[in-house]
Amino acid sequence: MVDHLHNSYEIDDDDARIDFTRVHSWLTASYWSPGITMEKVLRSASNSFLVVGAYLGDEQTGYLRVVSDTLRFAYILDVYVDVNHRGKGIGRALVQFALKHPSLKDVPQWALRTKDAHEVYKSVGFGPIGRIQSWMEYLRPADD
Repeated sequence: MVDHLHNSYEIDDDDARIDFTRVHSWLTASYWSPGITMEKVLRSASNSFLVVGAYLGDEQTGYLRVVSDTLRFAYILDVYVDVNHRGKGIGRALVQFALKHPSLKDVPQWALRTKDAHEVYKSVGFGPIGRIQSWMEYLRPADD
């Protein structure tokens, strides 16, 4: 377990503290996973290498998870900060916590996707994917 303070907010990787009811309500209302079921939120968290929460006292104010092999690649997903706590650097603090996590300190390549938070991620060192021609994706057809 690792924790860190950001102003009055605690950033912590203790998955036992995560309020998954709250996370589910955030993610189901997000643009990247509208209507996601609680079962899928729980399954995605349990299959992630790292799950991080931000807290103000006992109130969870943010969430992030990381999928990684811990050696070569890490992917940051589901970064969410409660509306009432935005603009305080919590999203940035969550990402920095993940990037500096002792179990992921040797990972050289990180990725994430965003529609509207480019400036947040630029501030911690992210930029457009280089060598874009070497990246490919597979989108599973809906009827599969």
